[in-house]
Amino acid sequence: MKRRPIKLSEHFNFITLIRFTLPSIIMLVFTSVYGVVDGFFVSNFAGKAEFTAVNFIMPFLMALGSVGFMLGAGGSALIAKFLGEGNGEKANRVFSFLVYISVAVGAVLCGVGIAVIRPVARLLGADGELLDNCVLYGRIILIALPAFILQYEFQCLFATAERPKLGLYVTLASGLTNFALDALFIAVFKWGLVGAASATALGQVVGGVLPVIYFARKNGSLLRLGKCGFEGRALIKAVANGSSELLSNISMSIVGMLYNLQLMHYSGEDGVAAYGVLMYVGFVFVAVFIGYSVGVAPIVSYNYGAKAYDELKALFVKNLIVISVTALVMFGTAELLGGTISRVFVGYDEGLLSMTKRAFGFYSFSFLFAGFSIFGSSFFTALNSGLFSATISFLRALVFPVIAVFALPPILNLDGIWLSIVAAEVPAALISACLLFCNRRRFHYFDKT
Repeated sequence: MKRRPIKLSEHFNFITLIRFTLPSIIMLVFTSVYGVVDGFFVSNFAGKAEFTAVNFIMPFLMALGSVGFMLGAGGSALIAKFLGEGNGEKANRVFSFLVYISVAVGAVLCGVGIAVIRPVARLLGADGELLDNCVLYGRIILIALPAFILQYEFQCLFATAERPKLGLYVTLASGLTNFALDALFIAVFKWGLVGAASATALGQVVGGVLPVIYFARKNGSLLRLGKCGFEGRALIKAVANGSSELLSNISMSIVGMLYNLQLMHYSGEDGVAAYGVLMYVGFVFVAVFIGYSVGVAPIVSYNYGAKAYDELKALFVKNLIVISVTALVMFGTAELLGGTISRVFVGYDEGLLSMTKRAFGFYSFSFLFAGFSIFGSSFFTALNSGLFSATISFLRALVFPVIAVFALPPILNLDGIWLSIVAAEVPAALISACLLFCNRRRFHYFDKT
């Protein structure tokens, strides 16, 4: 029996909440998984040097692509609010404008990225073969940047259109394209970094173009691409709403570069490779929290716009319960599987394997805290409060990690770098809790009844 689509306007219990957000969770997890697939094929079929290069330049590439997540998260909150207010025509105009502007911004960033990638990689400490590999891989990836930005954006907008399952199907198509081409280009044709970059770029094209085709045609969702004017005020509001997502992704990229610099100092290229494994796996685990937050955000925005404060309060409490249970599950899973995961990536090198397993033992504790700050930032974005959302993201993704990664290694050496990831998540979770508590009545998600 086919289940009916869940509407943003209905009452959500735990079952319907999980049903609605599950496609977004799987979508984000799968997006992270096919990034992991790249790492697996490069590490095992191209070599350690190529694997190090991919991890070294990836933060720069992710920083450029994060524009899509900013416009997607910020625009989603605004569009869902318009839908909650009953203004569907305005919602569609803003939706169309944001998609068109994303393509233009992506084209500009593509050109800029290709031009500056060599000096950026050199500035970060790459030279010789590492520098050449970074430039080779990065320039191929950047060709598909407009599609990558759209892919990020639609990951948020599918839930707003009440079509989260369709977003999942598009992500599966993108990921399977990347996986199949990785196997063909790297394992069969032996194209190394060129094959890895080409497979990723073509997968991103699939993920960015298919949603455009769907929304450009007549469809049964709440949104459709069409004619629009210049929506300047909506763009400013979307950028403000989504600034936390942009800030978070850029900050993570900057921090990733700083970690690589510290690792080169304390352990050389092996440290960068081990950190790459942590990041690949960490993306998958954290994607569960991000996917849930992305999935629930349109529901929050809709009810806030509709002034359905009783529903908003019930939703807030359920969210905290879901995040708490998920955090415990993520931690336990990471502790149990850390050694196995490490062996999959770097089992060919005993010294690197030992380093990676030890790092994973520390890193897994971060999952106990990360979900609360991720949810807190996304929740304020959904309430169209960019300031509080950006504050959480800025502290979690940049300030606390930078302080930790420079303060702990002089005391604890290499272990200090691994522990700094956990040390940054704890105060970020506390700040999120404080902001959520202090603003509970202002935004009516925890009014006394």
